[in-house]
Amino acid sequence: MSTASISLQPRQDVEYLLRIADTALIHAQRLTEWCGHGPVLEEDIALSNIALDLLGQARALLTHAGHLHGEGGGLRYDEDQLAFLRDERDYRNLTLVELPLRKGGGDFADTVLRNLLLATWFKLLWRRLQDSSDAEVAAIAGKAVKEARYHQGHAAEWAVRLGDGTDESAARMRAALQRAWPYVPEMFEADAVDAAARASGLGPGMDELQSAWLAELEPVFAEAQLAMPAAGAFRSTGRRGVHSEHLGFMLAEMQYLQRSFPGGVW
Repeated sequence: MSTASISLQPRQDVEYLLRIADTALIHAQRLTEWCGHGPVLEEDIALSNIALDLLGQARALLTHAGHLHGEGGGLRYDEDQLAFLRDERDYRNLTLVELPLRKGGGDFADTVLRNLLLATWFKLLWRRLQDSSDAEVAAIAGKAVKEARYHQGHAAEWAVRLGDGTDESAARMRAALQRAWPYVPEMFEADAVDAAARASGLGPGMDELQSAWLAELEPVFAEAQLAMPAAGAFRSTGRRGVHSEHLGFMLAEMQYLQRSFPGGVW
């Protein structure tokens, strides 16, 4: 296996799946920063297990996306090639998941808040993808929706515990919310890739998830004493391959072994 970066043929179904897979992959990578550093042992283990669930979801979708790419006239790639041999501009994850957590300015409140926002989004998306016209995607979703349901419940419990806790924990949750909220609109932007997925039955457009997402968050926010921020004008662009300054540093760590020792496996 070469260390050279791979290139992908433009395919809207592959891009749709990569947007989901990359979001799960990069979110998992960020959560692993807590391994050995959790506030309590039980939470250290819980965050590691959530990261492993997300990694499994990413692996399944990347494998399938690589097969679809091959069937469409391009090269067939495996999960490792797609995870470790793409350049930064070829990743399609939500910008929110690449922002630092434990390292680089975030704290445990940022992790709790981000897990809540994303787990709710993932749960609603996986629920819809169970009806995908692609049988493999539907099968992946059938397992993943159960994991996302647990992730959401776990994050919601911590959000209430911190938001309705001490003055310090409540202030940290409010600050975490202000840091994350500008990146939320990207979660629900729909474009030609979404339109093609909707038309083919592959999956929903992301804009279809927003009202249900807000409805599920509202009671949690109320119990956690958190006010839903107003929408801003800023729009992040990670799903289109234009990322923050943080992703490149993360990929340098993620890709180092594969690029130094091509084809290496555990």
